[in-house]
Amino acid sequence: MSAVSSLENLAAISSRLRSEGRRLVLTNGCFDILHAGHVDYLERARELGDALVVALNSDRSVSELKGPSRPVNSESDRACVVAALRAVDYVVVFDSLRATEVIRALKPALYAKGGDYTPDSLNAEELAALNEAGTDIHILPLVPGRSTTAILERAAKP
Repeated sequence: MSAVSSLENLAAISSRLRSEGRRLVLTNGCFDILHAGHVDYLERARELGDALVVALNSDRSVSELKGPSRPVNSESDRACVVAALRAVDYVVVFDSLRATEVIRALKPALYAKGGDYTPDSLNAEELAALNEAGTDIHILPLVPGRSTTAILERAAKP
């Protein structure tokens, strides 16, 4: 089975894991230009539970969030690369700006976000969905100096 899956399929997998007493970890993001900070973050997220789902922003939502020059890589390419990482069990592409629908469908045991967030700075709609699901929130440290924006800025310099 491919690691890139539909939300419906992942909801069934999540339900099965819960019934087995196993913990699903969810994270989400653009993952436009994969770098060492992403890899470290995803490995730490996977260590929190028994399976890791990465909800990947669609091309449309990345453009809306990051601007018209983004994404650099298409959603199918980003999904393929993220799914190939050993820490990632499943990838689902979602088209909205927020992962609320994914959270409600999967009801993950744990939700991981990078250290550029705090529980208070999470989107209110996503936070409400996490609370409804009884999901534990984990803020994971960032790798200093590693960011897609920094890579793009370096690449743009003559």
